[in-house]
Amino acid sequence: MPLEQLSSNKSFGGTQVRVKHFSTSTICEMTFSVFLPEQLATGADVKLPVVYFLSGLTCTDENFVQKAGAQRIASELGVILVAPDTSPRGEGVPDDPESAYDLGLGAGFYVDATQEPWAKHYNMYSYVVDELPELVARNFPIDINKQSIMGHSMGGHGALTIALKNTDKYHSVSAFAPICSPMNCPWGTKALKNYLGDDQSAWAAYDAVQLVRSATRPIPMLVDQGADDEFLKEQLKPQLLVEACSSAGMPLGYNQREGYDHSYFFIASYIENHLRFHHGILSMLP
Repeated sequence: MPLEQLSSNKSFGGTQVRVKHFSTSTICEMTFSVFLPEQLATGADVKLPVVYFLSGLTCTDENFVQKAGAQRIASELGVILVAPDTSPRGEGVPDDPESAYDLGLGAGFYVDATQEPWAKHYNMYSYVVDELPELVARNFPIDINKQSIMGHSMGGHGALTIALKNTDKYHSVSAFAPICSPMNCPWGTKALKNYLGDDQSAWAAYDAVQLVRSATRPIPMLVDQGADDEFLKEQLKPQLLVEACSSAGMPLGYNQREGYDHSYFFIASYIENHLRFHHGILSMLP
């Protein structure tokens, strides 16, 4: 389906654009944002590496774009950034009847739902893994062979699980304060039960700790976690991921940042580290 441009803004020599389209995965209109770095402003016929950013609960594609301060370093490195929305939206798309922030709109959890009333629209896994990259490749000058993915909180969960299940598509993955094991926290168990049903074997396909334990191919991983994050102990549980990676021999760089919380102040403080991590790996590819 064609893209409709919603906005375009100059930023650090590059261009930040926002578009919408009708999605065949979520059966509704979806928006996503793309940052095109300065190298493309010259009109040069080049294709650049791409890094996808998945946002957390209650967010849209705009939170990262407006708060993370990623455009400067992305323009310097020559990396295209793509930020999708966190869930389907619009008339007819179901939401939690109690208007809970952790289920329904803004809380797609990057799964393909199998349960009613969610199954028709809540297919964010297929949207991010299949439909979005194909759409981006048709409309923007990305190098489809040089892709990485990162995210925050629920989006960190999404980035880790998507990368671990698709090591042929993504060359590195990073996360800020990810939900490391949704099978073992209140946010995750609520979402997975509603979207996937009671069978916990289905949940394991969307749990980074479980996927690390069964992984057959390593992927470079970077995780930053604020030590003062209010969700650290009950919801995020990074120690489970650290232990699983250590046991499985999965390459994980883990940093606990003293004094930092769960906010975009934390992300903005370390986004340069993450983009340089991805660029360092992508730039070594042929």
